[in-house]
Amino acid sequence: MVTALLTGFLLGLSLIVAIGAQNTFVLRQGIGGQHVFYVALFCAVSDALLISAGVVGISFFLNSFIGEISHVLFGLSALWLTGYGIIRLRSAFKSEISLKIEISKSKNLVSTLSTIAVLTFANPHVYLDTMVLIGTISQQFYGVEKFLFALGASIASFVFFFSLAYGAKLLTPIMQHAIAWRVLDFLIAVIMIVISIQLASKGGWL
Repeated sequence: MVTALLTGFLLGLSLIVAIGAQNTFVLRQGIGGQHVFYVALFCAVSDALLISAGVVGISFFLNSFIGEISHVLFGLSALWLTGYGIIRLRSAFKSEISLKIEISKSKNLVSTLSTIAVLTFANPHVYLDTMVLIGTISQQFYGVEKFLFALGASIASFVFFFSLAYGAKLLTPIMQHAIAWRVLDFLIAVIMIVISIQLASKGGWL
């Protein structure tokens, strides 16, 4: 059971730490001290809902086929994660990315949440990562373990977004250096490749 929870947590964390429009916005709000709690809560709850929908949805629609096609699902998921891992590994050695945050003028709460909603739900990757990939990988677990896997992935979102929002002022000086992003990309690559190996093994590919 602990394995399912930890796998979900590490996978969820590795999928959301990459810098993008949503995470940059959360950082900006954290640095400016603008609606920090609500922005972090919105992002975390949104992720948790999408993860739950993915796990429950794929389990419901594929329930009668899981036993027959599980090896294919695990194999494809392993390839997907390996691809992610290779991209991160490549970035770890070649990336020159640095973080630059511009603080915008304060907006009211409704306007702020409207912006983060667009940044969250208009991004197709959020559906691929939370609903499709996490939902598919959850099929290696059964019963309570599947619930714990989804819980672990959801907890990762809460930990990440609240840490990002409230630790923004501490994180920004560090993440302005390319070496910090290289180390982060390397750690993400390791996590993804390890999980992909476990999936491939579960599916009988190794």
